[in-house]
Amino acid sequence: MAPHADPVLYSFRRCPYAMRARLALTVSGTRCELREVTLRAKPAAMLAASPKGTVPVLVLPGDVVIDESLDIMRWALAACDPEEWLKRDDPALIAENDGAFKYALDRYKYPERYAVDPREYRQQGLAFLRHIDLRLAKGGQLCGPVGGLPDAAIVPFVRQFAAVDRLWFDLQPLPHLRAWLSGYLASDLFETIMIRTSAWTPGDLPVLLPNLRERSRS
Repeated sequence: MAPHADPVLYSFRRCPYAMRARLALTVSGTRCELREVTLRAKPAAMLAASPKGTVPVLVLPGDVVIDESLDIMRWALAACDPEEWLKRDDPALIAENDGAFKYALDRYKYPERYAVDPREYRQQGLAFLRHIDLRLAKGGQLCGPVGGLPDAAIVPFVRQFAAVDRLWFDLQPLPHLRAWLSGYLASDLFETIMIRTSAWTPGDLPVLLPNLRERSRS
């Protein structure tokens, strides 16, 4: 792998793991090249950097590779954390999201893939959402009145769950969670990280991950 002047992020726009990595990189103001991946045709350069073949993958100058989304978030925020996300953390809650909730989400969203009844897993996911709703009722965000690392790490997965059957989701008694989700989806930060780009191929001109502060001034 040839060294890069800027970090390179291999990403897939709709992947919740990639979303949360982009949220942290963007809020931290980290300058990096964005390479959108087509999952059915993963670029050889990404597979050389991380043979497990999942996004996100962040390749740092010197070919140091970070290929776990939470590690990317913490790396970016350790360098610059203007909104102090790291001061508001809850590793246990994030682990619950990444474990039991993600397990239920996959089977609710893709029941044919797992040959299961999606209604069972929808109820399992709903139990986690009720827990989140109670947390949000106390302060508006997951660790108090101001958003932190758990909010950014979890909201992409809640977004994906809500989108499976939006009509059903909107009928659930989750007022605080719906307000929290809507707030993130309407934010400048979320709009910035959801920029649409063409799939990267070798030789393309670099596309930089959008800078939130430059976007807000335009």
